[in-house]
Amino acid sequence: MNQECELLVVDDDPDILDVVRTYLELEGYTVHTAANGREALEIWKRSRISLALLDIMMPEKDGLEVCRALRAVSNVPILLLSARAADADKVIGLRMGADDYLVKPFSLSELSARVGALLRRYRELGGESRSKGGEGAARTEQTENTIRVGRLTIEPSARRVAAEGTEIRLTRTEYDILLLLAGSRGQIFTPEQIYGRVRGEEPLKNDASAVMVHIARLREKIGDDDRQTRMIQNVWGVGYRIEKETRTGHPG
Repeated sequence: MNQECELLVVDDDPDILDVVRTYLELEGYTVHTAANGREALEIWKRSRISLALLDIMMPEKDGLEVCRALRAVSNVPILLLSARAADADKVIGLRMGADDYLVKPFSLSELSARVGALLRRYRELGGESRSKGGEGAARTEQTENTIRVGRLTIEPSARRVAAEGTEIRLTRTEYDILLLLAGSRGQIFTPEQIYGRVRGEEPLKNDASAVMVHIARLREKIGDDDRQTRMIQNVWGVGYRIEKETRTGHPG
């Protein structure tokens, strides 16, 4: 099945490029390589890439520029590779639309595990979470094909989200987080639980902190920025949830 997957690996270090290409080919993937961002975008245009691994520090368009360009036209998984371990760098990469971030030096087995996890999620058509419904004017409504929560409509079969009829473009991770919370309204999920449900694996050190960045970006896209009326709520010291009902009108 891996042979059906074409990967794009981009790094200006020829030794890293050769080692990663060889290892992933032994895993059964078809691997395209590029030494800079310009070459990467040219390969993208003529290939059917299923996942991109991008080094951040590169000449002729760095990894962040390539990430932004790819995300503008596609939702394929993007894994950033960088020697810069600072949280600020991770935040920038995730906000650009990357799905994951791996700090150099990394083990090839961990790289392979992350690639496999991202590809499994990419192949999935929808989540397994199902809302139990509930009473109230602004409750979650779900049929076989749709979940409605507030002003949003989620179509798991098409992995589509719309706000009052206008489609919202989400990354795979953002969509999966929204589907998890909307499909289990009222339930609180810790960042570790969200990571585990969305990735299908146990979080590694500092991985759960990326959930905060993905939720912040998700809130921006769905117009959930007002702290007083947020649909995705922080439960301080615990995690996140979408309430079963959204209160409307005046308290009484």
